[in-house]
Amino acid sequence: MKLNLKQIEAFVWVADLGSFRKAAARLHTTQPNISGRIAALETALDARLMERDAGSVRLTSQGQKLLNYARKVIFSVDELIDAADQNILLNSTLKLGVTEMVVNTWLRDFLKRLKELYPEVIVELTVDVSVKIEQELTTRSIDLALQNEPFVYQTTGNVDLGTYPIIWVASPALNLHKNKSVTPDEMSAYPILTHSRDTRLYEEVSNHFIQRKPHTRLVPSSNLAASLHMATDAMGVASVPAVMVAEELKSGELVQIHYPWAPESLHFLARYDVESASRLIIKAAQIAGEIAKGNN
Repeated sequence: MKLNLKQIEAFVWVADLGSFRKAAARLHTTQPNISGRIAALETALDARLMERDAGSVRLTSQGQKLLNYARKVIFSVDELIDAADQNILLNSTLKLGVTEMVVNTWLRDFLKRLKELYPEVIVELTVDVSVKIEQELTTRSIDLALQNEPFVYQTTGNVDLGTYPIIWVASPALNLHKNKSVTPDEMSAYPILTHSRDTRLYEEVSNHFIQRKPHTRLVPSSNLAASLHMATDAMGVASVPAVMVAEELKSGELVQIHYPWAPESLHFLARYDVESASRLIIKAAQIAGEIAKGNN
């Protein structure tokens, strides 16, 4: 029986995800198809590659030995396509995880550039807070994360996406922008609109006001855009990355508030696992770095 690329690809994904079901979802096929590909590969190699227990999969010693060679086959195909300058032959899926700030700033430019270079690649997008994006990355549910620090887990592949200062904004109707320096009393007279509870931004804002004005009304939201809508409608004061409100500040819908404290700037990275990353993932991370630099 002959080897083929689909069998090798199935082997790598089952090994990485630890599941036939997850590998099938990743490769847009059925679990029986994945099982068939692995069985055919084991027959061709005359080797037992995996042990299947209830609900789990583990590599045999032979499977562990051959996994790196299987990866090299996949990487070599990527290199062949790249060397031939035929990116149109790359017909795959990039699972991308991003935070809301990226969505509301330069994600569109990034996706357009990626489409120009890899016209047949499909991007599956997950938008969430950074801590959840990181969880998706560590379980291989996504290939590439565009997210901000802090991180619990370190990755071997990192591309700097820049640092984004946080500022305070509000509707001009609140008249807070007329003060050269807004006091905690003046700030706490209004609801403080900030990011959701499982973010560093919320934690810093919460700690700051607890120490100064314990009864400050904090209004966390998993959607920063919604917070900005509320701020525009004079429903509170918002702490957001400055880059997200450039247009609103220019138009006068929002104004910057001169409060002497703000949360630390957000530092963003494109993160991936070097060992398992395809050339597409590595190139996508590099593109993200270029686009972010041009928009920062």
